[in-house]
Amino acid sequence: MGLREIELKEEYRSDRDDIVSEFFFPCLSNCIEYDRCVDLLSIHTLATISMVFDNFATGKAKLRMVTGHRFRTSDLNLFTKLFSEKYTKSFKGKLIKDTKIQKLQNIVDDGQIELKIAIPNSEQVAGSFSERIGIFRDEHDQVVAFTGTSSESFSTQTRDFESVDVFTSWNDKSRVERKVKDFEDLWENKTKYVQVYDFMYAEKNNLLKYSTEWVTQNY
Repeated sequence: MGLREIELKEEYRSDRDDIVSEFFFPCLSNCIEYDRCVDLLSIHTLATISMVFDNFATGKAKLRMVTGHRFRTSDLNLFTKLFSEKYTKSFKGKLIKDTKIQKLQNIVDDGQIELKIAIPNSEQVAGSFSERIGIFRDEHDQVVAFTGTSSESFSTQTRDFESVDVFTSWNDKSRVERKVKDFEDLWENKTKYVQVYDFMYAEKNNLLKYSTEWVTQNY
């Protein structure tokens, strides 16, 4: 099954749709590439994506994420271990959390997940990076792009009220192409007003910041 076989709406909104189960999960289960920009990223979010992204198991799936430079202390410590070539210990343990993180480690080691950090470098941009776009691509080269949501906590208890605008390559080709180009320019560090770094470079050069727990508790 490909993305085109999913019954997608042009918009999902929290007051009438379950955005996670009706949009995110079906698209993740039927794509081989997922590109995502978020302002805040947690280990929980990344681990959940890895569990739902069915094609990770085949070894042919790819996830590229660009996020802002603020992290919770616990998340930043784990991200550093996951993406560091020097960290060789296993995350295996008795807890479900340990199993999820070990699976995440295996996927990272296979080169299926790449993480970059976007940091504003202009006086014209105040605050931090907070672009919110996502792009799914399937094995038939069909594409679904979306804007609007800021998080993928996938929690049934702490979801934000939000909406998602959806564009498909078979119904809105020009807009999808613009979103794809926007992401590629960002990934290649060709976007004005922000500087994009590989995660480990940003970490080693002290470009990342800790964020207070309450700011990111829902992510």
